Amino acid sequence: METLDATESILERAGFQISERCVVRSSCFDLVARRKEQLTFIKVPTNVGSIHAKCASALQMISNYFQAAPLFIGEKSRENPLEDDTVYSRYNMYTINLKTLKDIACREIYPLVEAGPGGYYVKLDGDTIRKRRQKLGMSVGKLAEMVGISRRTLYGYENDMAKASVSSTYKLEWILGIPLVQPIDVFQTEPQSKGFFAAAKRMIVRNRFLKAIMRKFAYFNLNAAPTERAPFDFIAQFPEEHLNIIGGVTNRKEQNVDRRAEEIISVSKIVEAQPVFITEGQTLQNDDISLIRYEELMKIRYSKEFINLL
Repeated sequence: METLDATESILERAGFQISERCVVRSSCFDLVARRKEQLTFIKVPTNVGSIHAKCASALQMISNYFQAAPLFIGEKSRENPLEDDTVYSRYNMYTINLKTLKDIACREIYPLVEAGPGGYYVKLDGDTIRKRRQKLGMSVGKLAEMVGISRRTLYGYENDMAKASVSSTYKLEWILGIPLVQPIDVFQTEPQSKGFFAAAKRMIVRNRFLKAIMRKFAYFNLNAAPTERAPFDFIAQFPEEHLNIIGGVTNRKEQNVDRRAEEIISVSKIVEAQPVFITEGQTLQNDDISLIRYEELMKIRYSKEFINLL
C-alpha cells in the first residue's frame, strides 16, 4: 500500500491525470495515468516476483488495445531489491522501482541500464556506431577486435539487433569517443497489433450473460473483445465513429455495482473512452455512465441504434 501511495504521489507531482484505484475486484492494474500522449496502465504488486502470468497477459492485452505502456512498479523481486536507475523486465513488460519512476516522471532522467539474464545491458545507437566507425576508417573486424567481441556481435549492435553488456559499451564509447547508449523510455507505446480483436475474441468466456452480449456485438460487426481481471468486462471499438467503449456487465446478484461503475467511469476519462453498463434491470446512482438493459440491447437491430444509447 505504501508503494502504491508513493506511486500516485509521484505521478500527481509530475502532472499526470490518475484514475481511481481499481479495488472492487481483482484487477491486472491498480490505476491508469496519462500525461499528454503518455498513457500507462500501472500495477504495483507487493512483490514483483509474485506477479501471475494470467495477470500479466491481461495487462498486456488491455494496454495494447489502448496503445498504452504497461508498467510494473515495485521495490523488490522475491528477496532481491530492485536497483535504482535500472529497468527490469517481467513477462516482457518494464518494471522499475520508485526512485527510477521519480527520476523519469519528475526529472525526465531516463535509465540507461536494463537488467537481464546474466547481467546488465544497454541499448546502443547502431546507426551512430556505424557512421563513427566509418568516419574513423575502421572495418567491422578491426573495431570488433579492439573491443574484444565478435564481428557478428558488432553487426548486431550496428543493426539494433542486440543489446550490449556494460563493459563492452564502455570500451566502444572510449574507442569511438562519443556517447552511444540510448535511454529507456518506459512510457513508450506500441501500435495496436494487427489481428488484435481476432486474437482477443478467442478468449474463453465463461459468463453466459457476457457471451450473449459478445455475440450481439458480432452481429453489429462491432470490434469487441472480453477482458479479464479488470473493472470492466469488455472493450469495443467503432472505427468509423472513432469511438472506444469500455463496458461493464452485471446481474442482479452483484454487490458493489455502483462502486465498480465509478471505477469504470474514472478509467474511461483517462483512456478517453465511452463508459457503459449493461444490466438485467438494475439502476445506478451515477449518471456519468450509459445504462443499457440487456433486453433492450437484444432488441436492437443496427449498430447506430446502439450508439444512440451511449
